[in-house]
Amino acid sequence: MEKTCPCGETMRIQLRTIVYQDQVELEDVPVYTCGSCGRNELYSEVKTSLTGLLEKLEMDNKQKQPKVKISFSEHNELALLISKASDPEHWNEPVQALLENRINELLDLLLVAQSLNDDAWSAELRDKLSQIADYSRSALT
Repeated sequence: MEKTCPCGETMRIQLRTIVYQDQVELEDVPVYTCGSCGRNELYSEVKTSLTGLLEKLEMDNKQKQPKVKISFSEHNELALLISKASDPEHWNEPVQALLENRINELLDLLLVAQSLNDDAWSAELRDKLSQIADYSRSALT
């Protein structure tokens, strides 16, 4: 996952920690980084998910509370898959295998959630599967 920086060098995906309004630290956010000029750019595939999470956190945190630390990979499947692929424990696994394993894991959990009639959990799992499907569709075009 690379792209060309405006300076002409190659930008690579890294998982970074970003701070939002000095109140929220978001870890594991996929960001393109240029090693030459130092430019950083949010990975566009996660922008909508990140914006939604920040809006939700703003609504939940109307009163001033201490700084919170959140792993973005717990809220975004693409960030989770990039995190797993970057983990030395998974370096020998093809990305396609990581993707298939995660889909199977989510489908198994969805069956459990449905058997428990847990609509909220089912909706959350469908959303996670949808994130993977959306990315897969955009990667094919």
